[in-house]
Amino acid sequence: MDIHRFNQKIRLRHFHALAAVAQQKSISAAAKMLSISQPALSKTLTELKQLCGYDIFIRHGQGVTLTHEGQQLLPHALQILNTLQHATDTIFMLETAPVQVIRLAALTTVAMGILPRIIDAFHHRSPNVQLQVSTLHNNVLLAALRAREYDLGIGRLAEKAFMEGLEYELLFTEKIKLVVNPAHPLLKGNVSLAAAMNWPVVISPEGTAPWRIAQRILASQHCILPETRVETSSTSLARQLALHYNYVWFVPSGAVREDLQHQALTPLPLHFSDLGEAVGIITPVDTALNATAEQLRATIRDYSLILNKTTFLLK
Repeated sequence: MDIHRFNQKIRLRHFHALAAVAQQKSISAAAKMLSISQPALSKTLTELKQLCGYDIFIRHGQGVTLTHEGQQLLPHALQILNTLQHATDTIFMLETAPVQVIRLAALTTVAMGILPRIIDAFHHRSPNVQLQVSTLHNNVLLAALRAREYDLGIGRLAEKAFMEGLEYELLFTEKIKLVVNPAHPLLKGNVSLAAAMNWPVVISPEGTAPWRIAQRILASQHCILPETRVETSSTSLARQLALHYNYVWFVPSGAVREDLQHQALTPLPLHFSDLGEAVGIITPVDTALNATAEQLRATIRDYSLILNKTTFLLK
């Protein structure tokens, strides 16, 4: 046997042919088993004989039987074919294994701020995970977490009664900014909170965190919201009003981080002492997170720290 030539020329079809003939003890039956023509199988067996340098089988009236040399080669052929089948099964299982699903609830303002980068970073770390994300108001978010509808959430710290059964981990404090488009006429004069309230205002509805923070800020400077304000829970609508029209938008700073960074929106040069409201990771206390959900929680921690440092530099 020319070992170098054997290694260079041997193919899987030769091993399949040998195994089929050994099993069926008939050239025609083996060809049918392999779904090839009998002449094609005979050609493959002839090639195998030439590569080995000896007869592989003997023909007789009842069919064919392997020679002594063929019987010596057969276990090695079967081992190679079994190894290939095992590799194929392993790859197929990886491709068809159920995708793990992680359910995340987040505040709308978080979704507009840090959440896109968190999701992108998480998928780089865990590419084979389906992430189901819902944006919810905080009271709905807390109720959904208590009902185990989500694995974890990014929400605000609420009163004790609303946090019962939930674990809270502080990420950052959500402060309010008043933002306008860079061409807003208000920016041409002396800017004050009172002057800003003479323009159309867009703000989140009563009962939300932005509303509460705004009311504290206004009260501290003896101002009130204009009656003709727009109240909406849609941050996308509020953003469009501020971007394209002369609306003054009360908005959590994290939600407009990208717009401020790219100067699509401009913060009014007003400084407030209000500390804002705490936002953190919230999970049910009696439900352990699996390894993948823990990976998501770690990613939220990491990127909240990075992005909030960037937001601090923009203040």
